[in-house]
Amino acid sequence: MPIAVDIDVMLARRKMSVGELAERVGITPANLAVLKNGRAKAVRFTTLAALCEVLECQPGDLLRYEPDHASAETATNPA
Repeated sequence: MPIAVDIDVMLARRKMSVGELAERVGITPANLAVLKNGRAKAVRFTTLAALCEVLECQPGDLLRYEPDHASAETATNPA
């Protein structure tokens, strides 16, 4: 997945635990773990907004695009 999730970075900067963040955002620690480990297929804007509010950050502080090498090669060298 070319979208990288940097929730761990913001948690460390804010000196906050996963459990505390999950409670303050209103999601389960298991769902937060799926998101922060990059296994989520989607994220609701309401959840993203709540994460940003609690962590006092912007969406770009939590998510970044890292193109797959195979996808990038296919785009530049179509068959």
